[in-house]
Amino acid sequence: MKEYAFETVVYKGIIGLKLTGHREIINRYAEMGYRYVGYIPTELNGGALVTVDLIFEKDV
Repeated sequence: MKEYAFETVVYKGIIGLKLTGHREIINRYAEMGYRYVGYIPTELNGGALVTVDLIFEKDV
C-alpha cells in the first residue's frame, strides 16, 4: 500500500525567473522516506504555471 503527500509550490515573480525552492522540498520529503513522483498544475495564468502540487509517495 502507498501513502501520498502533496506540497503546494507557488511561483511568484517575473517570466524567466529561475526557481530552486522545489529542490529543498523534494530533499525534505526524501529524508522522510518519500519518493518524488510528479506534479499537478493547480493554477495557470495566461498559460503560465502559477501554482503546482508536488506529489510524493512511500510504502506503508
